[in-house]
Amino acid sequence: MTDGLKTIIYPVKDLARTKPLFSALLGVEPYADEPYYVGYKDAGQDVGLDPNGHAKGMTGPVPYWHVSDIRATLAGLVEAGAELLQDVQDVGGGKLIASVKDADGNLIGITQDPPTA
Repeated sequence: MTDGLKTIIYPVKDLARTKPLFSALLGVEPYADEPYYVGYKDAGQDVGLDPNGHAKGMTGPVPYWHVSDIRATLAGLVEAGAELLQDVQDVGGGKLIASVKDADGNLIGITQDPPTA
């Protein structure tokens, strides 16, 4: 079971040129602004800019499904025929991400939020 689509990551080549565009679109400044990731939160959505996305095989925006058990979900997707693109990785603060590609080449991202204290 998922908690739905709450995150979308865009692969970008030039963060300096792309940040102002997304700030204007969303009407907010980034909550995370690092050379490896820029993140925005707006209307319950997390919108990220990944300057390394193209190198990871991202060909366009990737939606991330929020799941409660990322490892079990990832194993189920691979068992069902998905191709592993990125194994589970902690991207900071205990937030986990992974991605796969389906038989048609569509990228599917999954994410698990860190445990709440």
